[in-house]
Amino acid sequence: MSGMEYELIRTRRKSICAQIKDGRLIVRAPLHISESEIERFLLKHKDWIDKHLSRAEERQSVAAYTIKLTPEELRALMDEARIVIPARVAHYAPLVGVTYKSVTIRAQKSRWGSCSTNGNLSFNCLLLLAPPEVLDSIVVHELCHRKQMNHSPRFYKEVLRVYPDYFKYRKWLKENAYLLFAKLGK
Repeated sequence: MSGMEYELIRTRRKSICAQIKDGRLIVRAPLHISESEIERFLLKHKDWIDKHLSRAEERQSVAAYTIKLTPEELRALMDEARIVIPARVAHYAPLVGVTYKSVTIRAQKSRWGSCSTNGNLSFNCLLLLAPPEVLDSIVVHELCHRKQMNHSPRFYKEVLRVYPDYFKYRKWLKENAYLLFAKLGK
């Protein structure tokens, strides 16, 4: 037995996968897979799991000591974002070759942006706390959804056409997102 604590979610998937979410190990497995097969999978991937659980624990510890935005600071950030982000969208929309309906700014703990099928864009105000290139990469990403409402190779080809350094800044955001989200507090 692996001895690891995990949440098991059985679905109609074809293979077992493990993910670390909020410092917990979540295992998704096909309906027909036995517990012994799941245990073998966990033992085989023990190093990866231990590494990522440790990283999650470290990030949670750092996030706990992150100074939270006061309500006044959050309001000021939202006000600034309502000016800066629509300007970046207006700049990149013609470069992507798309139009959009509206831009909404929110303070969210799990998303950076979204694009609806009818062209409404939404962005997280916390993007203003990241390097400007990170904000631009998210703006381009969401605008490219006006052409491709998926994450296919064609979608990323379009993103890279407009923003060649996209993956560099996506990596920055993946590595630092927990610090930015932590600023919102609980």
